[in-house]
Amino acid sequence: MAIELGQPVPDFSAPATGGDTITLSELRGKQVVIYFYPKASTPGCTTEGENFRDLYPEFKAANCELFGVSRDSIKSHENFKAKLDLPFELISDPDEHVCTLFDVMKMKNMYGKQVRGVERSTFVINKKGLLAQQWRGLKVPGHAQQVLDFVRTIQD
Repeated sequence: MAIELGQPVPDFSAPATGGDTITLSELRGKQVVIYFYPKASTPGCTTEGENFRDLYPEFKAANCELFGVSRDSIKSHENFKAKLDLPFELISDPDEHVCTLFDVMKMKNMYGKQVRGVERSTFVINKKGLLAQQWRGLKVPGHAQQVLDFVRTIQD
C-alpha cells in the first residue's frame, strides 16, 4: 500500500555504496529525496543519474540528502557511481524491501512481454519524516530540476 502525502514514511535501513547503511530516521532534520530507477547503466537511468549529479550542489544547499535506489547489487552500484562520478550514495535493494515500502514494483511491458520491475519514481520526505511529494511513472527529461524546484519550496 502506497504512503499518502503528509503521512510519516516508515523507517528503513538499507545497504548503500561507500560501505554505508542508510537509515531514514537518522536523516530527520534534513529533507530527503529518494529516487527509484529500474537498472544501472541503462540509457534512461544513466541520464537521470547525471541530471541529479549535476544539480547535487543545489540539493545540498537546500539542506537535502539525495539517494538513488534500485535492485542492483552493491558492486553494480559502485561501478555505476564511479562511471558517472555520482556524489551521492546509491541504495541496493535486491530483496525489494525499500521498493515495496514505496510501492514502486509494477508490471511493465518490455519488448512485448509483461515483466515485474521498478517504476521510475521519486519521493521527497520533509525534515519531520513526512512524505511531502511524489512522482510516479515519470519521464527523465527535466525531472531532476522539477524535484529541486519543489524542494526549494518546502518551509518545514
